[in-house]
Amino acid sequence: MSLGQLKRIYTAFNPPAVEKSKDALKFGIIGAANSAAWALLIPAKLHPEVVVHAIAARDRKRAEEFAKKNNVPVVYDSYQDLLDDPEIDCILVPLPNALHFEWAVRSIRAGKHVLLEKPSVSNYIEAQTLFNLPELDAPNAPVLLEAFHYRFHPIWSLFMSLVTPADVVHVNTFSMIPWWFVNKDHIHFNYNLAGGTMMGMGTYNFAALRLIFGAEPEECISADVKAFTEGVHHDCDYEFKAKFRFPNGCIGEAFSTLQGPTIWYPSYATVTHRQVEVPDKTLPPSQKKFVTREVTINGFIHAIFWSRIDVKEAFEIRDKETGRVVKKWTEKRTQKAYSPKEAGGGLANLEGEEYWMSFRYQLGAFVDKIKGRKPAYWVNREDSALQMKMVDMAYEKSGLGIRPTSKFQVN
Repeated sequence: MSLGQLKRIYTAFNPPAVEKSKDALKFGIIGAANSAAWALLIPAKLHPEVVVHAIAARDRKRAEEFAKKNNVPVVYDSYQDLLDDPEIDCILVPLPNALHFEWAVRSIRAGKHVLLEKPSVSNYIEAQTLFNLPELDAPNAPVLLEAFHYRFHPIWSLFMSLVTPADVVHVNTFSMIPWWFVNKDHIHFNYNLAGGTMMGMGTYNFAALRLIFGAEPEECISADVKAFTEGVHHDCDYEFKAKFRFPNGCIGEAFSTLQGPTIWYPSYATVTHRQVEVPDKTLPPSQKKFVTREVTINGFIHAIFWSRIDVKEAFEIRDKETGRVVKKWTEKRTQKAYSPKEAGGGLANLEGEEYWMSFRYQLGAFVDKIKGRKPAYWVNREDSALQMKMVDMAYEKSGLGIRPTSKFQVN
């Protein structure tokens, strides 16, 4: 690990605080989840228009400890007490998956903007209800965003600029968490809380497939899982490998485990394009040039630690009349983008530093949407609903069944 990399990572978790504006949005956090630090507390230090104002947890003592540790000024006895506070503009919902639906709905109906941890809900049934709430289409409607943070990072934008969805024929995705990081009693492995690896890391893989193909899967061909069978852990996959058929017979594969090897291995997505003809005016009229491009994004889920794009292009020159290959060669290159400037393109002028995590870019987009500014990137409601439809497809194919639907009723 280089000195520059160490400095970037250290600054990412210990960022310089910025002066807050007078009209800064006040956030409340529902639940004292550890993930709130990444999703909001750290990026909020870097955003002049965000103040973390309050927290509520099921355990008042835990909320007080969280507030003291993170300098959150107000602690409430209940989630509803926090929602009833007229000073709160926005809510972060980092609760267990099974509680996302209820508290996203309650927050929206309280007139709060909602930053909702992924996966947005437990299944497509809940997604259809949540993302079609009439309150979201009313004048001055609250903003709702599913927190798919990696999609906001500059390296993902650069990666997608190297992908031609119409020419993609195969995608392979990988993600993992080592066995020692998540034990069996974690909420990821609680069926009643909508646990399972496909609900956890797997959602990252599935979203990557949908974005790369620029289409929705037509079928889940296979979903092989390793799952717990007893107690509250029943039907919770701790590892899976799924294969999807996309339009035109294209194949997308996803592998993820929450009980991986001791040493962490970065996430990746490898994209194979079909061979296409490329113009080359230097060639004689009797010849044609073709290329097959493979693009791999490494470390895309948590790009701040380490990330890189590898591009491999296999070229061929053929005789037009006979189709004989006259010449063939391969070119390789790598690219990095820890900042918008490095990503270039439409992001070149976007604010951002190399130590900004994907969560900071996500928070910036969320605030821009609320303030009536156009975000550089956005995850719309239809996108989030279709994401859950894909998750359900895989769970149904696996035999484990979709995650249980909330008993909370939307009247």
